[in-house]
Amino acid sequence: MTLHHTKHHQTYVNGLNAAEEAYAKAEAPKEKIALHAALKFNGGGHINHSLFWKNLAPVSAEGGKLENGPLKSAIERDFGSVEAFKKTFNAKTAAIQGSGWGWLGYSPTTKKLEIVATANQDPLISHTPIIGVDIWEHAFYLQYKNVKPDYLNAIWNVINFKEAEKRFLEVAK
Repeated sequence: MTLHHTKHHQTYVNGLNAAEEAYAKAEAPKEKIALHAALKFNGGGHINHSLFWKNLAPVSAEGGKLENGPLKSAIERDFGSVEAFKKTFNAKTAAIQGSGWGWLGYSPTTKKLEIVATANQDPLISHTPIIGVDIWEHAFYLQYKNVKPDYLNAIWNVINFKEAEKRFLEVAK
């Protein structure tokens, strides 16, 4: 994860800073429009990774521990059980072709937790992100080679459910 944080995430920050600087200097609308893709990709990469790091905690800091409370109750209500949620999340996230993100998001429309996938570095905008899992190969290739299911099964051991519950409580009022 150190390489992921210091190299990959930093690349998105650098790209976003460069795109924002170029946008500020651009005078013609065509020049500004041409920067849209760089702003979206690098901005999304920075936003998604910033959420991702807060989603993680070592086991020694209770990573992977989902205690009884509002988030666990909502997961059980919306997916039947925590294990059913993880199984569905892992299946939908593993099915992403190429690069992207798997999300547990809160839908403002249905008032439920839903599993959503986004491509590339697209941020989750249809839902409020509760948990995000990076499924780009750079997130897991050093430790898990190209075996997404192993990575997805292991990620639950370090998910910071306290942070996830905090996000959930902020939107589920």
